[in-house]
Amino acid sequence: MTHRPYVKYPHKCLRTAADPVEAVTDEIRAIWDEMIFAMDAMPGVGLAAPQLGIMLRLAVVDASDERGQAVRMANPEILHASTQSREHEEASPNLPGVSAVISRPRAVTVRFLNKAGEVEERDFVNIWATSVQHQIDHLNGKMYVDHLSKVKRDMLVKKARKLAR
Repeated sequence: MTHRPYVKYPHKCLRTAADPVEAVTDEIRAIWDEMIFAMDAMPGVGLAAPQLGIMLRLAVVDASDERGQAVRMANPEILHASTQSREHEEASPNLPGVSAVISRPRAVTVRFLNKAGEVEERDFVNIWATSVQHQIDHLNGKMYVDHLSKVKRDMLVKKARKLAR
């Protein structure tokens, strides 16, 4: 299997909110399969459809040690976030070669359409919660660098551009 190339920062797909998914169809399931392949190829713990230039509210996360436990989500939304935060080093294939430590809520409750097309609510903690929040940011046209100060963000983007040459 292959996957579409990751769009490169600052592509407009990375700065635009994705469109809601009307229903989970075979086409949507095929996109999820492609996304899981792309996520595992990085390797990473999550991927949002806009990262591949697909402007739909689709995300996959798999922070399991053994892999193969990917959660497929359409239209994910955070219902509740813990007050306790957790720091984690985040990166993106859309801005390769750089990363930054980001603080996010340690746990979140998320509602989404699952692979069967049913509404599901699930609690995610630690790295799973970080990944889900990171993917939802992508679906809203945000990247992890947007959580940094302008000075830090500009330094990171400059470094990534230099590495890309």
